Amino acid sequence: MSEFTPVAGLMGGALIGTSAVALLAFTGRLAGISNIAHGLITSLRQGQIMESAWRFAFLLGLVAATWAYFQITGATVNPREHYPPGLLLLGGLLVGYGTSMGNGCTSGHGVCGLGRMSVRSLAATLTFMATGALTVFVLRHLVHI
Repeated sequence: MSEFTPVAGLMGGALIGTSAVALLAFTGRLAGISNIAHGLITSLRQGQIMESAWRFAFLLGLVAATWAYFQITGATVNPREHYPPGLLLLGGLLVGYGTSMGNGCTSGHGVCGLGRMSVRSLAATLTFMATGALTVFVLRHLVHI
């Protein structure tokens, strides 16, 4: 179990919200990470340099900010212990498949869609949360991982 860190959570949430608003203001695009990543691959294939550039910069910013956080705070990544690697791989594939089925991920629907009062995003976010809660229950109480 991880420790409660309200200041880090508040700061992270503020940065996520600010980046989502800035992206919408400057490009007219929503900050759905799965769609940004998919669009980067598509725009690179089609040779659309300007479309690729902002997408790459946004994704690079996510990685760079994480690196900077760890450098500044000295915090370390705590990898999942006692989880079978195959189960983690399956989970990652299911998340990818789910974002494709739901036409977006938690950042797109949960942050941007709910902020725009989208009913579709509300339904997607409720589905994400319910599925996550059910998965935790099954893994911890039925499978005992």
